[in-house]
Amino acid sequence: MAVLGVQLVVTLLTATLMHRLAPHCSFARWLLCNGSLFRYKHPSEEELRALAGKQRPRGRKERWANGYSEEKPLSVPRDTPFQLETCPLTAVDALVLRFFLEYQWFVDFAVYSGGVYLFTEAYYYMLGPAKETNIAVFWCLLTIAFSIKVFLTVTRLYFSAEEGGERSVCLTFAFLFLLLAMLVQVVREETLELGLEPGLDSMTQNLEPLLKTQDWDWALPLVKLVIRVGLAAVGSMLGAFLTFPGLRLAQTHHDALTMSEDRPMLQLLLHTSFLSPLFVLWFWTKPIARDFLHQAPFGSTTVSLLSDSAFDSLRLWVLVALCLLRLAVTRPHLQAYLCLAKSRVEQLRREAGRIEAREIQRRVVRVYCYVTVVSLQYLTPLILTLNCTLLLKTLGGYSWGLGPVPSLSPTPSSARDGPVGPEEDEVQQTAALIAGALGSLLTPLFLRGVLAFLIWWIAACQLLSSLFGLYFHQHLAGS
Repeated sequence: MAVLGVQLVVTLLTATLMHRLAPHCSFARWLLCNGSLFRYKHPSEEELRALAGKQRPRGRKERWANGYSEEKPLSVPRDTPFQLETCPLTAVDALVLRFFLEYQWFVDFAVYSGGVYLFTEAYYYMLGPAKETNIAVFWCLLTIAFSIKVFLTVTRLYFSAEEGGERSVCLTFAFLFLLLAMLVQVVREETLELGLEPGLDSMTQNLEPLLKTQDWDWALPLVKLVIRVGLAAVGSMLGAFLTFPGLRLAQTHHDALTMSEDRPMLQLLLHTSFLSPLFVLWFWTKPIARDFLHQAPFGSTTVSLLSDSAFDSLRLWVLVALCLLRLAVTRPHLQAYLCLAKSRVEQLRREAGRIEAREIQRRVVRVYCYVTVVSLQYLTPLILTLNCTLLLKTLGGYSWGLGPVPSLSPTPSSARDGPVGPEEDEVQQTAALIAGALGSLLTPLFLRGVLAFLIWWIAACQLLSSLFGLYFHQHLAGS
């Protein structure tokens, strides 16, 4: 309590509210099950039997008289004119779905994490710079860790599939994104201002004295190489995670546009949300973003529209706004996915031959049973990007533009602010030394570079996978 003060109280209160209010008030449950989304119900076997003109054998004697002892599965013509009934998607229906509890807990945790971050930002803004530990950083880090866990859980489904086609797609895109991640890191800072090079220089500058004391100064270039290889590996993993969410996003985006032909404003929001990763990539392309706004051509002269600090603040605000925009169009995307059941039935009617009634029911139900996984695929990249943006602002030393910009000092900080007292035990001294060493290595410049790379890379993976998915669903899926 003495170390964190008010922030610790708010954290404990938030954890209590999250535990107590989950059964009664849940943003995740409201987003999915407030009644605005509807699902399709599969036709019953009796309905299909009546439309096919067949009568159900009444008993065992009648089945023996017809030449078989056991009832065969009902098969009907594929063009049977049955109708799919709709019903609202309710919480009672969703409770039986796979991963619904994981979806609800993860999304609600992200919401409470955002609330803690907002409180912490207001707390620091009113009281000014403080020496307290910013506990919102731990909430954001936990949310990022849970996002990776969700990605692993969903991706494991594709690797456990019997056919193995999804597994091959994931591995192919992982290898492709590994090559792209290595290529991105060699782009010069004058073109792509991710800040990796200044960040690595800042870290190695502080690491060099520590290595020289151990006669390990030869390992300094190796450290930079290991960090770059690690970032490439992380980029490959994120690319594999974001492959199928991007493919699914392309399909739901195309279907949502078709369903909202008479709503131009919604179509504009859908287009903007779909192209939001492109705006993220643009903001880190220095010649057409920072340089253009800093020295905008105006006739024969140039005009400075934004300073460097104002541009950094604008970039943060745009990232948050794009995440909120994608959240705002969640339901049109989910409804477009739920309408896949009707599309599959219409496609079935265009085929010739017969099909078992259970297969028809299975095709309709499968769409509904997968809706929580699709929700996780849609929301997890959004939550991951938003929390990386919040960490970029806090750990990178940026400002929202509402107050003074914190100054960055590339020099290593002292492990302790004062001399070590004789009353402190060895454990406290060791912890202080470790914290000081980490603080001198994980400099704001280094964290800026890593977090900017992650944000830019997530946007690049989403854009590439969704554009490929759009091309696939429009030109290849029907062929």
